[in-house]
Amino acid sequence: MKRILIIEPNWLGDVLFTTPAIRAVREKYKDIYISVIVHARCLPILEDNPNINEVIVLENVRGLKGFFAKIRLIPRLKSKSFDIAFLFHRSMTHAIVCVLAGIPERVGYHTQKRFFLLTRRIIPQWPEAHRVEYFLDVTRASGIDTDNKNYEFFIKPGNEKQAISILNNNGIRSGEPYFVINPGGNWPPKRWPKENFAKLCDEIFNKYNIKVIIAGAEKDTPLGEGIINLCASKPINFCGKTTLKQLAVILKRAKVVISNDTGPMHVAVSQKTPTVALFGPTDPKITGPYGSSKYITIRKYVGCPVPCYDKTCNDYKCMKAITVEDVMEALKKLLQ
Repeated sequence: MKRILIIEPNWLGDVLFTTPAIRAVREKYKDIYISVIVHARCLPILEDNPNINEVIVLENVRGLKGFFAKIRLIPRLKSKSFDIAFLFHRSMTHAIVCVLAGIPERVGYHTQKRFFLLTRRIIPQWPEAHRVEYFLDVTRASGIDTDNKNYEFFIKPGNEKQAISILNNNGIRSGEPYFVINPGGNWPPKRWPKENFAKLCDEIFNKYNIKVIIAGAEKDTPLGEGIINLCASKPINFCGKTTLKQLAVILKRAKVVISNDTGPMHVAVSQKTPTVALFGPTDPKITGPYGSSKYITIRKYVGCPVPCYDKTCNDYKCMKAITVEDVMEALKKLLQ
């Protein structure tokens, strides 16, 4: 086995969840060439990963443009003479690309549309498996496994310097402790109410006399400002001010990170930062923090089925059930 292609899923958290499997492949076959195909928005998760020789980037386009972008990969993949493809992504198009690129072994999950395109088909054995285990099952089908379930996110010294400069420019001196809250989420039912985050910021400042940073993407800037407007302690809004790599450094240096179920929460866990993870409609047994890092997951049962993917829900009672007192108690345990 000389050349391996790995096809990644589309979300930040899921791509992080594949890194134990990538590391396991490298540890099993130290001299092989490993290429990964990943969407552009997830590139920061895998770039600089020493277990990967090449990252092939797919632009974030959908529909026919996205289809033809994948088809255009075929000559490039064919020229590399891959021996095996691990399809972490369940896409039929990716499986077709692997067939047309002449990759003889194609390992992935059985689906009704693409099962005949795979040479090794995997049936999920345990529906509530964590996604780390779910992706490892793909490599396990080829005899590749690991006991190390920690996911990885690599940072270069340049990212460290940039992040420290951002902290200094926002009034946080070198070595000064701070907390981070991450109030965003890719859909509203996953978000803890901003009023709760605001109260939490004040409670943290009053109890620990430590500054709080609000982390998030540029689209979260109004959410961050809304939280600040409700606070007496005035946390610092970093939404949209950092790249994902710079954010990883800021999360790494925090005393504790408090976050909804989002990609940055998993980045914090990858950096071994004590983390409080707030869960509502999603199931922490499937997409919660994983590995040997220090974290506490909070989720309240309110009678709804979990996981719940009803994006039209406007009740959010599963997230509202989590109290500021619950989070402060988790903080206390982590800080001990």
